[in-house]
Parts: sequence; structure tokens; C-alpha cells
Amino acid sequence: MSSTENAPSAHGSEPAFQLDPFQQEAIRLIGEGCSLLVSAPTGAGKTVIAERAIEQAMARGERAVYTAPIKALSNQKYRDFQARYGERVGILTGDVSINAGAPLVIMTTEIYRNTLFEDPKRVADIGWVIFDEVHYLDDPERGTVWEEAILFSPRHVRILALSATIPNAHELAAWIGTIHGSPVRVVTEEQRPVPLVQLYQSQNQMLKDHHELKSRGYQGHEDWARWRQTQSHRHRGGGRFRGGHRRQRSFGAEEYGRPNRVDGMLRHLIDTQQLPCLFFVFGRRRAEQLAWELVQNDLLDSRERSEIHSLYKELCTRYQLGSDHTAYEMEDLVLHGIAYHHAGMLPTLKEVIERLFTSRLIKLIFTTETFALGINMPARSVVFDELIKHEGPHMRPLTTREYYQMAGRAGRRGIDEVGYVYARVNPNRIAYPQVVRIIQGRPEPVMSRFNLTYATILNLYRQHREQLLEIYPRSFHAFQSSEHARHASRRVLERKLNLLKELGYIGGGRLTPKGDFASGLFGYEMALGELYELGLFDRLTEEQLASLLAALVFEPRKGDKPPRYAGWVKQLAESCHEPLRRIHRRESMAEIHPYTKQPFFNLAPALEAWMRGAPFEKLEKLTTVDDGELVRAFRMVIQLLRELSETPFAGPRLQATARKARERINRGVVDAEAQLRTA
Repeated sequence: MSSTENAPSAHGSEPAFQLDPFQQEAIRLIGEGCSLLVSAPTGAGKTVIAERAIEQAMARGERAVYTAPIKALSNQKYRDFQARYGERVGILTGDVSINAGAPLVIMTTEIYRNTLFEDPKRVADIGWVIFDEVHYLDDPERGTVWEEAILFSPRHVRILALSATIPNAHELAAWIGTIHGSPVRVVTEEQRPVPLVQLYQSQNQMLKDHHELKSRGYQGHEDWARWRQTQSHRHRGGGRFRGGHRRQRSFGAEEYGRPNRVDGMLRHLIDTQQLPCLFFVFGRRRAEQLAWELVQNDLLDSRERSEIHSLYKELCTRYQLGSDHTAYEMEDLVLHGIAYHHAGMLPTLKEVIERLFTSRLIKLIFTTETFALGINMPARSVVFDELIKHEGPHMRPLTTREYYQMAGRAGRRGIDEVGYVYARVNPNRIAYPQVVRIIQGRPEPVMSRFNLTYATILNLYRQHREQLLEIYPRSFHAFQSSEHARHASRRVLERKLNLLKELGYIGGGRLTPKGDFASGLFGYEMALGELYELGLFDRLTEEQLASLLAALVFEPRKGDKPPRYAGWVKQLAESCHEPLRRIHRRESMAEIHPYTKQPFFNLAPALEAWMRGAPFEKLEKLTTVDDGELVRAFRMVIQLLRELSETPFAGPRLQATARKARERINRGVVDAEAQLRTA
């Protein structure tokens, strides 16, 4: 593709555009066979660069792997690349395996990492590995997977790392180049193809810049909440006496502020012709609540309403959503050009909403932040409900990188001259300097989250024995850290290795049968390894095995009351108690954190009913978990069952039980492959 050719979009529905200089430079380097890291704003057009690497691999008779951080993005990339490359594309995400031997395979990063250990022959003919959203490397929970995937990739593989704008791109590239023995070139782009206009809603006023935000939103105060506290104290303790009583003054809008009305926000977007709009919120129920608040607004003309009604009916039929109550209720919103989208919805219903949005018939969508993670769904404007989010039990401000990951969805290339971004600011909840830091600060550097899992250590021990301790100095964590931090991290690795020896996963300089069994069960290896040693799996039915795995993958929300277990569920839970207690005691003594996850059997009744043929809509009586969360848990169980059925260390009985259990779960809305195969 020359610099004068038009570059197609991933979806093929957006207008073509001329290649930017950074795209030309990256494509030139790919042509020279260089590994590279591309750091550019969201929506700048990094997929075009990935396509060149893929095409180079195919032209040379090599294979390419495209990794993504979440399954929704993997699924979208599979469809996008399938439209471009046809049968030369496959996907492998644990619960989905379609055409896995294709020249281009889309994978989640976890599956690619696991493949490096479990079946290294499968990467022997790979020419390029594309790490999309590589800044995910500093995700607190899953970042270590990215680091391991890069660290253990064979040296013959060329790497294309795609990232949102990060200030330490050269540091990350230098590390990759060091461990792979050849330089990694860096291509950066600061400018967006569609510039962003930053605006605010505060005190229920539309404000054009941060100066107006401070003067009219914060009324000149840096920290409104602290100023209000001072005013409150003064009014309670001060005031003149009249008739022997202290005069009290009630607070008004001046002190408390005026709430930002969402209908006012919508009216402004309509009047300024800034629809369609992505409205980001930080809670599932909040997304639904705001959508229903605005259902009386009609954003479609009669032609659009007729068109979206037909399309919605057709898609719901195609994805077998006729009996889903959420899909039924959503229709009223959809007919007004409004929708919501979050992880608690059925995956098929989320896909229907995404398709309606790309058809440009949905004008306003309330969605949580995962919608911004690489999914190609641009709009004319983006609105942030607020600039703080939950992290565990606490609230924290957004990072600059998080903000621009979402804000970057504003402005459609080839359609909009600018993209509009609105931050709804409540001065009582966030101080003015924090707002400025989020929106005007530099994106945060990517920091290592390296924390080798027990399964990774077992796989490394199988290959390197005690020399695996020399792996850590090659990590990005060691590359970034002080000598003291490097020493502390190496000690943690040593303690994990010693714990595996103490618990019998390693003995006599090799993995024991328990260690072999656990080495392929990333994330759940210790609990399953202990139960394997006890011989528990030989006694489990298909429902019991599946429920045990569901208990390991499920994480109840804070405040959820644990159900009372009975019958075989209670016996199974009790069987897990002592082995987990022993592991936690050893981890505590060794100062290893976080502890091995304990099982929660909340989903057992729903899963048992599903395996016995119950329709999905009947499961809501057996669990309080959202539909999407339930499907996601069932799909994770399918992934673990697949691993158990394929590992040579499980034994024929467990393999057969796992295979039959997977077949019984993998139906209807749970069947991810069926969803992908639906045109």
C-alpha cells in the first residue's frame, strides 16, 4: 500500500483516508523486517499498520498472531479480518476455536502465552505477533500475562506492539529489543486525525473551557468540597444571636451546587448537532437508569424508526433473543434512538446493540468503559458522566490514559472535522486541580506488573530447572526497577518456587504428577492440583466437576450474602476447605500475595439446571448474577473443561467427564462459537 493509496477502515463502512506520515513510517519499517512499537492516540489508525504486518507474513508463507486484551475485541477483530482475508483467518480464545491453524489467528493474550508453554511447535512458523493495546501490560490483574507473552516469545518472531499514547514508549521498546536480541523501532504520533474539543457541564451549565469551569463551575475555588466544609462549620458555629437563639443559615445552590441534568446535556447535543454520542458511565445500573430517564426523547425520524425497528427485530431473531426480557424491554429505547451497553447483558444482545450503533441508527448509547477498549465504535461526541470511578471499595479519579482511551472515540475520520468531549463535573466530588490533571496532564507511563503465576513457574521449571530464577532479571519489572526492588522480587520468586517444592509439585529435580497436572491450569493451578492429589476428580459427576470449576472462576460482589449450601454442593465445598486452608497458611508464612483464590459455589444451582436443559431465562430464579456475568462464567468453565479434556496428565476418566460436561454447557446463548458464526 503506497502513501497515496486509500486506507480502508477495519469495518469497511467508514470513508477511505490517506495514510498519515506515522503510518507510512511504520509500514516502511515493517517492509524492512523490523520489530516496532507504535504509540498513537485512540482512533489514529493503527489497524492499517497491523494489516501490513499480517500481509507480509502471509506473502512469506508465515503465520501471524493477533492478540487482544478482551474476548469482545478478539471477536470483533476476527470478524473484521475475516471480511478482509476470508478463510485465512481463525480465532482461539479458550471458549472458541475456529480454524485455529489458519495463517492469521486471533487470540487473547492469555491463550498466546499458554501456547508458548504448552505447544511451542505451534509458534515455530509464526512471523509476526501483534500485541494490540500493549499498554494493558500495566493492568494490575492481567498485566503480567502481557509481559510473560512478550518475554517468552521466540527470538525469530517479529513483534508489532500497538499502544495508546504513552510517554515511555522508548523504554518499553528498549526492553523488548534487549530480550529479543534485535532493536525495536519506535513510531510515535501525538496528533489525532480528528482533533478533540474539550467542553464541560458543571452547575448545570455548558462551559467552553477549563477557565470557565473554574470561574463558573467551581466559583473560583480550587477545592469546592473543602470550601463547603468550611462554610458549613462557619454557619453552624457562627451567626449572631437574636432573642437568645443563634441564627442558622440554610445552604442554597451557592454552597451545594446545582446538579448536572442529563436532559439538559441531551438538549445541548441535539441543538448543536453533536449526535451520535457515546455516554460513558462507571456502573451498569447507572447506564440503564440514564437511558430510561431519556426515553421520552425521540432522536429518530419516521424513516429511521421504521428502519431500526426492522433491523432490531431481524437481529434479535438471528441471535435467538425472542425470549430475553432485557431485549424485549430494550426495544422501547431502541425505537427512540437510545440504548445502553454493559458487561451484565447477554453477549448476543450487546452485539445487537453494537450493530445498531455502527448502522448509525442509535444516536445515544450509555456504556461502561470496556466499550472503549479497541472496539471500533466512533461517534461525533463523547460524554463522561463523571471523572471518578470505583476501584475495589474506594473511588479514585480517572488516569489521563483512561480518559483519552474513551475520549478518543469522539470524531469519525472522514466524517467529522472535530470530535466533542464533555466532562460532567460535580465540584462536590472532585477538586479542580484533579480535573486539570486528568484532561491536560501527560498520559501515565506503562509500569510492569510482573508476578509469575505458579503454573508459569512450573512450566519454566520443566524447561530450565533451577535456572528459571535467571528469568526474572530479563523481565520489564527488572528493567524498570531499582536494585532493592529487583532483589525483593527475586526473593518472591524464590519463595514461590520453594512453596511448590514443599507442597509436592516439584520433587527430585522434576515436576511430580501433581505438578504436571497443575502446569496447564493457569490461574487455578493450586486449588485443582491439591484436589487432584486427593483423588477427588475420580468421584465427580459432570455437574459436580463443572460446578467446582465455576466456583473457582466466580467472584461474588462485595456485600453479596453467601448462599447456604446443601447436598453435594455442601460436600464439595467442604472438600475444598482444608486444602485451600493449607495453601493459604503456607502462602502467609512465605509472604506471598495475593493468596490462591478460594471457591464460591454461588452458581452451582444455576449451572446444574442449565446442564439439565433448563432455558436460560429460568436461571434468574436460581441466581442474583447478571445475565452477561453468568454467561461469562459459564464460558470460562468451558475453557477450563477444554483444558482438562486435552491435557495428557488428567487421565482418561477425567478427560471424558470434562468433555461431556463441556458439551452439555456449550449451547444456546453460552455457545460463543455459534455467536461468531452468526452472520
